[in-house]
Amino acid sequence: MDAGDDPAAEADLAVYRSTYGLPACTTANGCFSKVNQSGAASSPPADQGWGVEISLDLDMVSAACPQCKILLVEADSANTNDLGASVDTAVRLGATEVTNSYGGTESSVTPGDAAHYTHPGVAIVASSGDSGYGIPNEPAVFSSVVAVGGTSLTKAADARGWTETAWNSDGGAASSGCSAWIDKPTWQTDANCPGRMVADVSADADPQTGPAVYVTDTLGQPLQPGWNIVGGTSASSPFVAGVIALAGNPGKYADASSFYAPAARGGLNDVVGGNNVTGLDCGGDYQCNAVAGYDGPTGMGSPNGLSAF
Repeated sequence: MDAGDDPAAEADLAVYRSTYGLPACTTANGCFSKVNQSGAASSPPADQGWGVEISLDLDMVSAACPQCKILLVEADSANTNDLGASVDTAVRLGATEVTNSYGGTESSVTPGDAAHYTHPGVAIVASSGDSGYGIPNEPAVFSSVVAVGGTSLTKAADARGWTETAWNSDGGAASSGCSAWIDKPTWQTDANCPGRMVADVSADADPQTGPAVYVTDTLGQPLQPGWNIVGGTSASSPFVAGVIALAGNPGKYADASSFYAPAARGGLNDVVGGNNVTGLDCGGDYQCNAVAGYDGPTGMGSPNGLSAF
């Protein structure tokens, strides 16, 4: 799900996939499709400066699931109603995983938007946000959505070969928060939040440790056309959606409850260390600090193979 048209989306995707030795994913071979929010291939909405976001989404789902078909739905605008309608369109057209790398601070109108993100049998995934601890964002806050937080991932001389901490660098941090408008789901049992807590799982989101992305449509962004390193939970959400697709069990994700089950723990890297404090501070609590077990910035952890998925 993105807003506005990126006329170079398919061509940029081809460069990314050929560079990394991934199979071609084109309109011609039936792997790639681009439609507007009504589901039509014609009359795409105008470019709205989301070109970098679009390339990031396409490249990350490609990296996680090279054999997956990709449907890019371009909303008429970044308006909540248009984005929600685009999710409904993606599901209607057969998408089994839907990733949403956008969000807005929850409010009294938030519960009314939930229907767009409630599609049993389809995994709806969303970025937690990039502004640290505070008021959670929708759509990540909906109980029907897998909310994806962010980590910093660096090489290490240990058995895993990597060290992972809560992302907080380069002017951003993985968002987390306790909802004032969405009830706590029964499968979420953290002690100090009476409402829905964000996030559920996580993946690398630090721009300093982020992925390479190929994009030529950089309208409105401080990037040069070509290869760039991009981060944010806009990177971790499509990556996790791709992992879910690779595992092939979208029916598990009417909500994120499966990640909280004891059986999932061996398939997740428990992220311990770091915090997402950029302004508000949770006073050392798990809501803004990456601790053993569940925490707000990284949820239950990052993918460790496919067994948790």
